[in-house]
Amino acid sequence: MNVPPDGDATLIRRRAAGAVPAAVISAASCLVLLALLGAGVRAGFGPQLRLDATVSEALYVGDDRAGGFGALLEVLTAPGSWWFRALVFLPVLVLLLRRRLWWTAGWMAAAVVLVGPLTTLLKEYFGRVRPEFAEGGARLDSLSYPSGHASGIATLVSVGLILAWPLLAARARHWALAGGVLLVLLVGLTRMWLGVHFLSDVIGGWSLGVAWSLVTALVFGAFAEGRAALRPTS
Repeated sequence: MNVPPDGDATLIRRRAAGAVPAAVISAASCLVLLALLGAGVRAGFGPQLRLDATVSEALYVGDDRAGGFGALLEVLTAPGSWWFRALVFLPVLVLLLRRRLWWTAGWMAAAVVLVGPLTTLLKEYFGRVRPEFAEGGARLDSLSYPSGHASGIATLVSVGLILAWPLLAARARHWALAGGVLLVLLVGLTRMWLGVHFLSDVIGGWSLGVAWSLVTALVFGAFAEGRAALRPTS
């Protein structure tokens, strides 16, 4: 195992020390936003509901989609699905286990697997029904707030970035962050284009996914060192 020079090790510890409070603040901010939007949903807060309705009407593309447009939307929204998360992270999990990175594997599994049940619990608590449109729209039995696809893609991207960040050069980090943000935005938009979620649902889902990823990372000590997310254990 290569041991970094003392100067490099000190720099790593300083960067990690700054990452922890930043992660705490970011997670807390996302949780506050999730709670505020949820409170507005439960209380029937007029301005929020009117904005949701206006955005839904503006973005919903209708059920009569010409050509393969509907199929394209289903493909674009797929990265927010549970099976897509499994498809992406299962090979990573196997690699981590083969390398005996038990702590990292446990953190990733907790974040990726449990965000789905957590989202479902919150849906039941807030009890919001899906959008309704005169020309069709959502015909789903499940509830709406927060969006499971939005929380799923936010978790996938957040966990992926936390895992990869210590291994990426500065330029690659910029590209990875930009690509991740674009993917999160795209999946959120598809949920509204398809007419299955309100704007609040999507933002709430994003907030939940980011907060959950950061909280689990903090609990498992992923920010304890510069490369703690990849720390091997025996």
